Amino acid sequence: MANDHIDLTVEPGEIHALLGENGAGKSTLMNILYGLLQPDSGEILVDGRPLQIRGPSDAIAAGIGMVHQHFMLVPVFTVAENVMLGAEKVRGGAPWLTGGVLDRRRARREVAEVSERYGLRVDPDARIEDLPVGVQQRVEIIKALTREVDLLILDEPTAVLTPQETDELLEVMRALKVAGKSIVFITHKLGEVQAIADRITVVRRGRTVGSASPDTSRDELAAMMVGRSVQLTVSKEAATPGAPVLEVRGLVVDDDRGIRAVAGVDLTVRAGEVLGIAGVQGNGQTELVEAVMGLRLALDGEISLAGERIDGWPTKRVLRAGVGYVPENRSVDGVVKEFTVAENLVLDLYDRPPFGKGLALYPDEINKAARARIEQFDVRTSSEQAAVGTLSGGNQQKVIVAREMSRPLKLFIAAQPTRGVDVGSIEFIHRQIVHERDVGTAVLLVSSELDEVLSLADRVAVMYRGRILAIVDPATPREEIGLLMAGGTPDRDEA
Repeated sequence: MANDHIDLTVEPGEIHALLGENGAGKSTLMNILYGLLQPDSGEILVDGRPLQIRGPSDAIAAGIGMVHQHFMLVPVFTVAENVMLGAEKVRGGAPWLTGGVLDRRRARREVAEVSERYGLRVDPDARIEDLPVGVQQRVEIIKALTREVDLLILDEPTAVLTPQETDELLEVMRALKVAGKSIVFITHKLGEVQAIADRITVVRRGRTVGSASPDTSRDELAAMMVGRSVQLTVSKEAATPGAPVLEVRGLVVDDDRGIRAVAGVDLTVRAGEVLGIAGVQGNGQTELVEAVMGLRLALDGEISLAGERIDGWPTKRVLRAGVGYVPENRSVDGVVKEFTVAENLVLDLYDRPPFGKGLALYPDEINKAARARIEQFDVRTSSEQAAVGTLSGGNQQKVIVAREMSRPLKLFIAAQPTRGVDVGSIEFIHRQIVHERDVGTAVLLVSSELDEVLSLADRVAVMYRGRILAIVDPATPREEIGLLMAGGTPDRDEA
């Protein structure tokens, strides 16, 4: 049962955090409030009056708006055009229609006005496809605000944001609160909850397990979420690095627009160590990893795995050579949502014994292995036959980690391995990464979460505008690493 007799009260002008693990039932509850799902029992009251919300139009009419984790925008339309979409039957009539014709000028004025009022800073004429993720999220918020909502639901709003974009979003939320808006903030990030929430409701496995104030300790909040004590810090012994496994020399790579993303990178990852790459997202980390994996053409330079050149190899050959890969965009590159959990767990081994040979698959072996991996990696699913798209984001991530770590590896590449993942799953994934290092695998970690890099890495490479500015010890003061991440001049030797 996704929701089991949940009670939730949101007061006017408050930021109410709904905290819980992936799959705890948070998004299901909010989808009911927004009319995307229908409850089996219980009632929804707005201003003390019971309402039946049959769809999003009923929710908007009641003053409830929602910004989904995966945005509902048309990429080729402008900001103003996206704001107009679906607004024909909201409170106040049809604000964008004049004589049956769409009033784009009025839409642009409205976007500009709302942007100015709440500090959202969005160009009404910009195309969605040209905007960073953080700005696209602001467009979704503007859409809701132009529909005169009083309660705004933000579903995992920071899951795809950089730290800077997250800080900007928190400022927007504070401005909305000052303006009298109520916000339900769905998340599993404890620091953000403590920074922004007025009250916290914790949900676990479909039930409300308690309420807390923002000054509740992170350890207590984590224990409420997971139902047990959680180790929030990474426990690991000192590394004992061996021979070089991944060697990158003079690597040059362009992004999708033909702009130089990696500009002559040199780095080495040794057996039995974690090399973490720190940097604000968009400084070439994605293109670097994709070039190593054979997903993007290297224009110059060399990539070697255990002494053998692999630049130019297709991705399948790179994987078969002993490279495990957790991609940063799990929805697009990590899983096939329509396939079952069992099928996703053998995506890179389906044509090899014991799972298959040539075009023939061996379902009994695939399902047997899937059940073992589901138990070992604590994947929360009803069955190995469930479509992986029905799982929460954190459990989809566990499927990817289980698949990549269930074969012998020389190199493990983890790109944003805990993005959108709850504290219990983060603890588990971190333990798996440390274990992989301890059995002698070379680990390349890319994360926009500086705390994660400093906790897991044995050495930290700071990347800025396509270059490695310095490789430092993780004990280096955060201020110094932050300066490097902003392009400051390194003042220490490479580690």
